[in-house]
Amino acid sequence: MRTLYVVTHPQATHHVEDVVGGWHDAQLTPAGIRAATAVARALRARIPEGAGVELYASDLRRTRQTADAVTELFGIAPVLDRRLREKSYGEAGGRPQEWLDRRFVPPPAVGERLDHDEGVEGAETKAAWVRRVYSAMDEILARPCEHQIIVTHGGTLTFVVTAWTKMPQETVGYASFRVPAGSITTLREDDFFHNRQVVGLGDSRHLDSAAAG
Repeated sequence: MRTLYVVTHPQATHHVEDVVGGWHDAQLTPAGIRAATAVARALRARIPEGAGVELYASDLRRTRQTADAVTELFGIAPVLDRRLREKSYGEAGGRPQEWLDRRFVPPPAVGERLDHDEGVEGAETKAAWVRRVYSAMDEILARPCEHQIIVTHGGTLTFVVTAWTKMPQETVGYASFRVPAGSITTLREDDFFHNRQVVGLGDSRHLDSAAAG
């Protein structure tokens, strides 16, 4: 039985400053750091002691900080992978969100969506974003480890899930799974049928204790 735990990083400075995230290298806020500790404790409670565990994370600072909280409890080093980053918004990264909103060209309801030009210099197309996430997932899933933790971003989580369920890349133009920051999505493959389940999407119950703290 293989289980993946997909963690979206908790609150970061770009959230509270209302600036565009993407590849902008924001860091966790104090609340985000407390939430990362709660994430790590929740994972420790779910994964049996002595079980083999691997940890993969986006190389941006906010995901590295989240992964660091997990390594403290599990004693494992994360594999940092830039392919697990959020979508790049090019020159909009780190600018006020309203700056991007004024320039952003949304994809059409019908027609080409993956290679759509959003009107922002240097922004990554959805097609490029999907390709790199699928490439990372191919390598992660080629490993035989029973428990794998992936620390990534809210937008990228969608394509981690579609890669897990083997949705062809050309079909994911409309896919979107919205989950809370600091949540845990649980994916599981059974040993008999080898069906791949989405057991829980965006579980954030563990964050209640962090908020109270």
